[in-house]
Amino acid sequence: MKILVCISKTPDTTSKIAFKNGNTQFEEAGVQWIINPYDEWYAFVRAIELKEKDPATILHLVTVGTPDADPIIRKALALGGDEAIRINATSDDSYFIAAQIAEVAKSGSYDLILTGKETIDYNASSVGGIIAALLDTPFISLATKLELNGTTATVTREIEGGEEVNEVSLPVVISCQKGVAEQRIPNMRGIMAARTKPLKVVEPAAIDSLTKIVSYELPPAKAGVKLVAADNVGELVRLLHEEARVI
Repeated sequence: MKILVCISKTPDTTSKIAFKNGNTQFEEAGVQWIINPYDEWYAFVRAIELKEKDPATILHLVTVGTPDADPIIRKALALGGDEAIRINATSDDSYFIAAQIAEVAKSGSYDLILTGKETIDYNASSVGGIIAALLDTPFISLATKLELNGTTATVTREIEGGEEVNEVSLPVVISCQKGVAEQRIPNMRGIMAARTKPLKVVEPAAIDSLTKIVSYELPPAKAGVKLVAADNVGELVRLLHEEARVI
């Protein structure tokens, strides 16, 4: 069994967000970077659990990024995994990122490819599906439970109003969310071992981006709170209808 987990570097949720160059670029100065939580807490940890059940499993990590992503990769390796691959490129285009990962996946002949359901900075939820399309393999999204039985994966996923259970033959690409696994914290043994685990850097394939970000905007500042007297029900109804537009 060979598993490939896709990870991404994202800003910590406590970071102050700002833009530069006429709101066309994200301001990275002073930002604390972390592993995208959906990739780390769910996709990667579930892969580690599967490897613990079958120690013969080969578990690799892959990310698209420049050398400043290396500390993030090392942190991931401290949790587990045998090897990390960094594709030496940077892009905000989902197709470009997915196509680069697909090239690595083709050469690695992986049975299972896991991603988080989305990144917390762009929320596109598209990379996993594009990887599957480029590899011509099945894709299951929003997994809350994943079990393997030989070459068959049983996946529980969220749907509108409930859940459904899917069975699929490997190879398959699956995006994971809360429920698949529980967050882990690296221990000292894992941190020390990560220093010697292979971190392979490969140059990107010649692939064109299909989209580009024209500009960023911060959300509007929150309006002040309006207080309505408890006995003034008519005014409350008017505000909910005319201003809040919720009734």
